[in-house]
Amino acid sequence: MIDYLINFIIGLSIGIIAGLFGIGGGFLIVPLLTLKGLPIHDAIGTSLTCIVMSSFASSYTHLKHGRVLFKVAALKEAFSIPTALLGAYLTIFLGKNILKSLFAFLLIYLSYTMLTSREQLPQSEAKEINYRNVPLVGIIAGLSSGLLGISGGILNVPLFNSLVQIPISYAIGTSSVALFFTALAGSLMHYHIGQVRVDVAILLAPGLIMGGYLGAKLVHNIHPEKLKRAFAAILVLIALKMVL
Repeated sequence: MIDYLINFIIGLSIGIIAGLFGIGGGFLIVPLLTLKGLPIHDAIGTSLTCIVMSSFASSYTHLKHGRVLFKVAALKEAFSIPTALLGAYLTIFLGKNILKSLFAFLLIYLSYTMLTSREQLPQSEAKEINYRNVPLVGIIAGLSSGLLGISGGILNVPLFNSLVQIPISYAIGTSSVALFFTALAGSLMHYHIGQVRVDVAILLAPGLIMGGYLGAKLVHNIHPEKLKRAFAAILVLIALKMVL
């Protein structure tokens, strides 16, 4: 019973963070699963399976609040899904140390761009969106998701905000919907090659689903600039963890 309670609390905490920032929570799930004794490749595949559950719950809440840009999500996923599959497949052949270092520097750069960019007003999102950059976001986020088992949301949100010029609350909502499909594609490939521990994912599922729902509700009560600063801080922390 204690073990079930611990897994629920862990899942709930990760789910709230995932729903609040539209990031899935893979950066927390992967190290947690490795600490529990799972091989890194199994941890990555299981992480993506958990992200499917948390992002589904948060997506529902963002959809209810009308903070999802469907055209952006669809266009981004057209490029993210195939590259997520490719990234998951490449884990068989590639080591991760160099990839993690490069990714860490990218996260630090993105945190800087978020802190220095001016927030667009939500009312202007329709005419300000730069659709030409959406495929690039899709490729980068999808490949990173499959390779490293971190949700594409880590990249979706800052890239949506800086390159596609989507207000932060819309970027989070759109990211939650988009990363559900990216994580689903990546997790299916990992499952196909035997890198998903379904029993572990099921233990975390209740907390992840409830946390994802609660976190997404909190987004709509926080000022956009505070969200951007908090998200930038998370990017730096993830980057430092990867480097160290």
